[in-house]
Amino acid sequence: MEDKEILVEVENVSKRFCKDFKRSIRYGFMDSLRALRGKNMDATTLRKDEFWSVKDISFQLRRGECLGLIGHNGAGKSTLLKMLNGLITPDHGKIVMRGKIGALIELGAGFSPILTGRENIYNNAAVLGFSKEEIDARFQDIIDFSEIGEFLDMPVQNYSSGMKVRLGFAVASFLNPDVLLVDEVLAVGDLGFVLKCYKQIDRILPNTAVIFVSHSMPMISRVCNEIILMEKGHVKYQGKNVGKGIEYYYSSFLNSADCQLIFTDDSILFKECIFLNTRYEKGIAIIDWNESLEVVLTFENKTHKTVPVFKVIIYDKEQREVAVLYYNKSFIEELSFGEISIKLKVKNLQLSNGLYSLSVAVLEKQDNNMFLRVNSIAYFQINHYLPSWTPFLLDSDFTLLSSSK
Repeated sequence: MEDKEILVEVENVSKRFCKDFKRSIRYGFMDSLRALRGKNMDATTLRKDEFWSVKDISFQLRRGECLGLIGHNGAGKSTLLKMLNGLITPDHGKIVMRGKIGALIELGAGFSPILTGRENIYNNAAVLGFSKEEIDARFQDIIDFSEIGEFLDMPVQNYSSGMKVRLGFAVASFLNPDVLLVDEVLAVGDLGFVLKCYKQIDRILPNTAVIFVSHSMPMISRVCNEIILMEKGHVKYQGKNVGKGIEYYYSSFLNSADCQLIFTDDSILFKECIFLNTRYEKGIAIIDWNESLEVVLTFENKTHKTVPVFKVIIYDKEQREVAVLYYNKSFIEELSFGEISIKLKVKNLQLSNGLYSLSVAVLEKQDNNMFLRVNSIAYFQINHYLPSWTPFLLDSDFTLLSSSK
């Protein structure tokens, strides 16, 4: 099959900034004088107070491909996106963008605040090179998607952040651009809007090259087939193994458990959590997929004679609850004062590959009054060869029933 055309080419692109405002003005003036004299500027070294926001980034993106840019705040993702959109120029390297470019890289970017939503739709589309007839043909789709029909003739400066994002994404995507640039602004939208964006990206992706910046790894794994993990302007990981890039991203946050006491009435205290029958790497318990999770929880009981409800909550990488575990109903009916230890075992753990944390709560049996809540008492890593980032990776069998010759 013939390869699809390359729409984005980035070759050894670098961009530097200066931390000191006055010095940056002086550097800019000096660079302008050198350019007027026909002298090449040295774009490979840093001057005093300068730093690399982006350093030696290279990639190609074809029609039908979606590249995810991930990394901590300040990693250089937005700077790279602005260079791709032509808002700033690289100090070194080459960027080639082919076709029409739709961009949603800042909240309200490209909108004139004093113009109405209707006027901004036509202005933005005209800048992208669309004729009035082409805009008219897509106008109603843009309005329906953005859900701003009754506010269409109101100045954009009076729009909420959600309205601006909906209108910006609708304009950027419904005009069927060759290249679509999307920054973290989608996080402003509600769940319904995000689901609509997924559907729209699925619709245009076969004929579009998409570059998607997000801190939401479920979003990245949902739409991207290639990934670049950036750290302080440099590439830490680049490739088509999206799961591996996401794993590196998550592993950069947590290295060891750090308990966070949320509530206690001092009637029972949490002491420690110990994993059994497992190995540790960098302070993190490693559990192979479909093996057992075994922990011993130790508390100090000060006042309870009857057994309260012991609840353990498993959180995933995004700090979402994925499972709740309660004490066994055959538990003893009376507790002794002082130190008590409870063993918890979950057989055939089928969480997907990645990092998880445990939190614990102690509740009253009858009305669920809380005695104790401690978050992040321990972390563990599920090990599996598949780069799956869904909440669960279930043990299953596939059987071939028929096959045509």
